[in-house]
Amino acid sequence: MSSLPNLLTLSRILAVPLFVLLMWEGNWITYLLAFLLFCVAGVTDYIDGYLARARGTVSKLGIFLDPIADKIMVASVIVMLIHNDAIKGWTMLPALVIILREIAVSGLREFLAGLSVSLPVSKLAKWKTAIQMVALGALLLGQFSPRFLPWLPVHEVGVAALFLAAGLTLVTGWDYLRAGLRHMD
Repeated sequence: MSSLPNLLTLSRILAVPLFVLLMWEGNWITYLLAFLLFCVAGVTDYIDGYLARARGTVSKLGIFLDPIADKIMVASVIVMLIHNDAIKGWTMLPALVIILREIAVSGLREFLAGLSVSLPVSKLAKWKTAIQMVALGALLLGQFSPRFLPWLPVHEVGVAALFLAAGLTLVTGWDYLRAGLRHMD
């Protein structure tokens, strides 16, 4: 538990209540802080995996906690963006697709773990995650950028990236489901 990669992963989980608190009021200062925290969390997500592999300290706890940290962070940011109307109307559709896929894949992984079958993360799923993080970061940035950068269509970029991430979410979710179905009787 005390390895640096595991501590970085745990820090992302512990940051979730702070995300929610910062986004609760929805003013430009708290959104700026939430955006900065989101960026730091994204960097720690990359660093913890890199360090664990580079140092040969990949642990079962880290393998378990890392996807949970990602899913909790993504879901909480999406929920709070919906709460503050940054995601509304048709934009809720890709947000819902992302959350539902994360739940379904987590359940599938848990089921397969009981069969001692691992479901490795695909390259496309890593791209999905990266685009998803860009989308959510842009949507966070879009909540305070009109005050400082009114000419920059940050929110629109975030919405477009969210739809792209949802499309990749469907593809990778289907890939995981197909792989998992081979182990179900």
